[in-house]
Amino acid sequence: MEAILKNKFFVIGGGIVLIISLLVLFAPLLTSYDYGAVDLPNKQLPPGAEHIMGTDLYGRDVWCRIIYGGRVSLTVALGSTAVALVVGTMLGALSGYVRGTLDFVLDRVNDVLMAFPMLLFSLVIGVVLGSSMKNMFLSIGIPIIPMFYRIARATAMSVGGRSYVLAARAMGGGRMRVILRHIIPNVLPHTLVILSSAIGGAILAEASLGFLGFGIPQPTPSWGLIANDGKTYMFSHPWTTAFAGAFIALTILGFNLLGDGLRDWLDPKIRTAAKR
Repeated sequence: MEAILKNKFFVIGGGIVLIISLLVLFAPLLTSYDYGAVDLPNKQLPPGAEHIMGTDLYGRDVWCRIIYGGRVSLTVALGSTAVALVVGTMLGALSGYVRGTLDFVLDRVNDVLMAFPMLLFSLVIGVVLGSSMKNMFLSIGIPIIPMFYRIARATAMSVGGRSYVLAARAMGGGRMRVILRHIIPNVLPHTLVILSSAIGGAILAEASLGFLGFGIPQPTPSWGLIANDGKTYMFSHPWTTAFAGAFIALTILGFNLLGDGLRDWLDPKIRTAAKR
């Protein structure tokens, strides 16, 4: 633990993620405004004492909408990444351990998924399934599956021939038992390294879908939707989009730095080089 706390990437990234998580978690304590309340007489007010980040074109408090919108953006990012982690890890471990026809079929399906740009693929799935929180878990999570699948498959292929795995098979352990008890525990540390980066990518995907109008429907705010609402006035009233964009960029930066820190901590080669 002491070693990882000395890693500046982990500390900075973890600090950013922690602060933003606390802001969205305690949103009701940090604002007295209703994120959906329309107040047209006070529309597009600049940042000031009453509205620290100003108001949007409907007079809604931007700070209130950002911290409540962060709940939606982070929930979608975490939920979609969890879907990708579970499905990608299980399929990759199964494919890498069983091999044969199953490995060939799953590998080709993975190649097809990787052929589509993530945002375009998410957009198509979102249009087909419709806009809702649960559907966004799938529309963003499915395109991320190949990221975890490749790591899990490569690790399972390496671990599958080790002595303790062969011993478990010789003692009568079935395939699923061996995968769950011996393959998956070795796969998880490798997939967890890319988990933070995947969450950052999911946040960007959710924000992009929201900005394009295919995210969570109104009146529920999300960072992408907030940026979309103010895009027409981004030059005359920049606070209507700038603060949402800053939160998106800062959160993605935090998760990416956190992932870099975890990679440095878990990779023995990098740790050995750092000690020298």
